[in-house]
Amino acid sequence: MTHPTPSLHIVALGEAMVEFNQRPHEHADDAPLYLQGFGGDTSNAAIAAARAGASVAYLTRLGTDLWGDRLMDLWQRENVDTTAVLRERQAPTGIYFVSHDAQGHHFSYARAGSAASRMQPQDLSHWGDAIAQSRWLHLSGISLAISATACDAAFAAMQHARSVGTQVALDSNLRLSLWPLARAQACIRHAVSLCDLFLPSLEDMTALTGLSQAQDIIAWSHAQGAAQVVLKLGADGALASDGQSQRQVPGHAVQAVDATGAGDCFAGNLLARLAAGDDLWTATAYANAAASLSVQGFGAVAPLPRRDDVLNVLNSASKGTPA
Repeated sequence: MTHPTPSLHIVALGEAMVEFNQRPHEHADDAPLYLQGFGGDTSNAAIAAARAGASVAYLTRLGTDLWGDRLMDLWQRENVDTTAVLRERQAPTGIYFVSHDAQGHHFSYARAGSAASRMQPQDLSHWGDAIAQSRWLHLSGISLAISATACDAAFAAMQHARSVGTQVALDSNLRLSLWPLARAQACIRHAVSLCDLFLPSLEDMTALTGLSQAQDIIAWSHAQGAAQVVLKLGADGALASDGQSQRQVPGHAVQAVDATGAGDCFAGNLLARLAAGDDLWTATAYANAAASLSVQGFGAVAPLPRRDDVLNVLNSASKGTPA
């Protein structure tokens, strides 16, 4: 089944959160300072897609607290449709902290019992129309991990999408602080069987499957049922496969300061370009360039690039000059 004329390019489902991102110390004994921003993987991807020019909506539950109001304001500023967002009086909006050291960035969450964790399959009565009106439904491993009812809601949304001809994209985004490995393995494997496009990372898939070679991970992903796979390789770029052929998209040499939202930026830009009609290889190259820009600023949302900035990187790369 295909859409006659979808009114949305992308609808994303998951948990949006308030972010407190640690700023660099000027002196070793300074107390840490945190920059308040916003995050949540699928929300970041939705905003990235909107900045790339896609028409986007978001599906979640939010608290009726100040932070929930701020997130609603953010989406409205970023042209992300909030019509189907549910507000929850009995639970708060989630919060997380990002710290940085020589090993990279680390997350600490205050999200137990959050409004988004109370998502359930019955919420599809509010979300079904948006899913049916979209080319893509985007979810992640975190959408599945935050609670058993949220996992059930995500599966119901994916099954509904397939029944109405909406394509499904899944980012692996494995967070073992949220659920046991055995449950993550079972749920993500099932989710991959329901998706049209799988966006794993090398690190996630090694933890989930024990596989460490890119070709093996691509083969595993197709074997579960994903028609298209784009394996994110960090600074080394990405390996894209449509089941018939594969292409390696090289990374861009940049000075990375914070990779918090890089994978989400990649996902949102990839989906925006696929929805616009690009083939998998062209969309992957665009997404890779966008992600290289996102790691050069702090926070998940603030550094997400605009389309002109991404095109500048691509044009510079094609000429062999620095962006």
